[in-house]
This record gives sequence, C-alpha cells and structure tokens, in this order.
Amino acid sequence: MPEEIYVSTDIEADGPIPGPHSMLSFASVALRRDKSVVAEFTVNLLPLPGAKPHPRTMLWWEKFPAALATARENPQDPSEALPRYVKWLRRLPGRIVMLGQPAAFDFMWIYWYLQRFCDESPFGHSALDAKTYAMALLKKPYRDCVKHALPKEWSDDLPHTHVALDDARDQGAMFINMLRSNEGE
Repeated sequence: MPEEIYVSTDIEADGPIPGPHSMLSFASVALRRDKSVVAEFTVNLLPLPGAKPHPRTMLWWEKFPAALATARENPQDPSEALPRYVKWLRRLPGRIVMLGQPAAFDFMWIYWYLQRFCDESPFGHSALDAKTYAMALLKKPYRDCVKHALPKEWSDDLPHTHVALDDARDQGAMFINMLRSNEGE
C-alpha cells in the first residue's frame, strides 16, 4: 500500500467564508511520517470578483500588517493557480491526506476553491485536524488543546506568523511529532 503523505495546509483569508470573501493566500507542505518534506506549494491570490473583505476579519489583520502585506504580494488569478495546485498534488508520491489546524476552516476554503476553479478535489471530502488528534492523544477537551497548552516536545520552535507557508510548516511538523509520540518514538 502506498505511504500516506500529509499535506499540511494553511490559508489566509479576508473573511469568514469563501464566496462573499476571498482567500488571500495558501500554502501546503507535503510531509512523510519521518518529517521529511517532499515538496512545498505556496501562492497569493487575487480577490474573487464581487467579493469584499469582512470588517471584523480586517480588524484582526490590523494586528498582523506584515503578514497581510506578504499575503498580497504578487497575487495570481485563482483560475490559473488552483489548476497548478491540483497538478502539484497529483505529482506527490503516495496517498495524500490534507492536514489543517483547524481543518474545518482551512479545508472549507481549499475545497471551495478547488471545486470552483477545478471542479474537483484530490483530497476528496476528507481532512485531518491536528487539534482533534491532540485532543485524542491528551484525553482533554478540544478547546483545551490550543497550541501553547500542548506538550513542548511536540513543537519544533518554528515560526507561526500568519504567513501561510510558515504556518503550514509549523503545524505539519507539530502533527508529525504528535504522530511519532503516539507510536512511541
């Protein structure tokens, strides 16, 4: 059976839902169980026609002006970027599993954009949530499994900057550390 490749994916957006609002950027880091990076993909996107930033989300972005500026550099048309992403995903070795934190948010955006611009999702309807996995390992309530409350050995001390590629790297490494901890490594 082909190995699973964990595709740690983080998105940055200008609102709470796709369609009325736009995904500003996203990044995926494909990892093996040994934490080796297979490949990385990152892109900044042009806004959707007719979409508008949500005022509450833009207030949040005011706390991270450098990250917002990074997400707006050299934006590409989603109709060109998303098909390239599908090709990138299909070239990965093994069976891909999307990983998010929280997966419900990131997957919603990725799935919507994939369906809108490619009429397919190589991930199917599935995404693995790192926070839910932490909850199961720690036997704690979901809302108690925030990053700063997790065991220090799960963290690789990578930056979490709200730049999609940084955050995808960070959550991917953390998940692999959790996976290895669960397997007794």
